[in-house]
Amino acid sequence: MPSNFTTNLFSLHGRVALVTGGYRGIGRMIATGFLQQGATVYICGRKALECDTAAKEMSAFGKCISIPADLSSMKGVEALVKAFKAHESKLDILVNNAGAAWAEPFADFPEKGWDKVVDLNLKTPFFLTLALHPELQKSARQAASSMGSHCAKVINIASIDGISVNPMETYSYAASKAGLIHLTKRMALRLAPEGIAVSAIAPGAFASDMNTVARDQAEETAKRIPSRRIGTAEDMAGAAIYLASRAGDYVVGSTLIVDGGVTYARG
Repeated sequence: MPSNFTTNLFSLHGRVALVTGGYRGIGRMIATGFLQQGATVYICGRKALECDTAAKEMSAFGKCISIPADLSSMKGVEALVKAFKAHESKLDILVNNAGAAWAEPFADFPEKGWDKVVDLNLKTPFFLTLALHPELQKSARQAASSMGSHCAKVINIASIDGISVNPMETYSYAASKAGLIHLTKRMALRLAPEGIAVSAIAPGAFASDMNTVARDQAEETAKRIPSRRIGTAEDMAGAAIYLASRAGDYVVGSTLIVDGGVTYARG
């Protein structure tokens, strides 16, 4: 075994990645980790100024390009794909991270709270992956033809709320994330023969604009976590780098739980 074996195993040098919602929260944690491992990273977000600013800041770690896009509609998905293709002809890593949440009592839960969340969390990952399928195929073919030993990757960001039930009335969010976990399995079986490995991450408590409880009440939240802390940027980046790199090539259809033990503590 060569001395640089583990370095190469987790390297993303020369890879091109697209991280949706990559300008903040978990998406930014993942995008930053990819940059530090040598990837060129494209990030998108519906807030153009914030996305552009984040890309400039993250460029301290590597080549990071902002493509502002609102992925809540097929029109937005198509615009993102068109803009990405103007820059690149292939895609090595797609991270479907952009998402939304909605909490409201059962009796009052509105249709708009269902449609907004399910469309962005479940519909968009499928149709964005479908739209970028040729670019992912090209990456896989090039790796195979050059005797490369890595797959193209699709990583869906799910949630532990799609695995176990939390006390909050987030009906559409939990349903969409559970659906995404199963969709990951179905897509993985379809795409694995093409050299495209599909997997998912189910995060627990990480500080973000979506998880304001973990962000604003970290110490109190930590008391409910077996590991006695909320997740860090390193925890999330490490999981994503593993799945995105050669190290994760044989992980097909699985969802990696990154939650400090919360899922099992819920019972």
